[in-house]
Amino acid sequence: QQVQITRDIDVALAARLADVEINVFKALNPSARRPVILASGTPQILLPWDNALVFQRNFDAYAEGRYASWTAWTAPSTMNASEAARHTGMNEADLRSMNNIPPRMLIKAGSTLLVPRTAQTDNDVSSHVADTAQISLAPEITTRRTTIKARKGESVASIASRYSLTAANVANWNNVSAQAAFKLNQQVVLYLPLAARAVTSDAVRQPAPSKGKTATQGVRRDSGKAVVKSKRK
Repeated sequence: QQVQITRDIDVALAARLADVEINVFKALNPSARRPVILASGTPQILLPWDNALVFQRNFDAYAEGRYASWTAWTAPSTMNASEAARHTGMNEADLRSMNNIPPRMLIKAGSTLLVPRTAQTDNDVSSHVADTAQISLAPEITTRRTTIKARKGESVASIASRYSLTAANVANWNNVSAQAAFKLNQQVVLYLPLAARAVTSDAVRQPAPSKGKTATQGVRRDSGKAVVKSKRK
């Protein structure tokens, strides 16, 4: 039987309130891949008839604190995982694991992460966030020291323009002024970024539950969470 969810709720708590084993609960609700069910994204859960009545009774009577210990947090600017962990009060390894963030990747501004609730983030997740949330990742900029030979008539400004660098950086790397010119075949030091590609992953967004399925029908098992793959070049 389908049961309405009116508040964000931890998957473990939902299973406990329904008096079913958590593996049974997840089998009946394959969209519950994260530790929390967002009411605005997954407004219904599927339970056996008797357990649905038990859940509703226990849900209404629950007085042990908040229903959900997780919420969504939107990155205000592009940052690395360590910075995001400090913003949200999480351990970096836990934040990476919960949100499938590979090493050496930046979290782009506007990305939505699943994080623990605090006194400042105690409201349920909005329908807009639940429906559109994703994590956009970009590779951390890794540079390599490179030496080139200046062409005839080249200057700090022209080399900076050719390699999409700032004149100030080129000047600093070579201990010259930003207005300096180079001699033909003069060695010029540059720090050039290594090529890489950006990736995007669904984060907090939860797939809608299957429609028309009852507790007596066959249960489809979900294979688990998606993994963001990155490629280094």
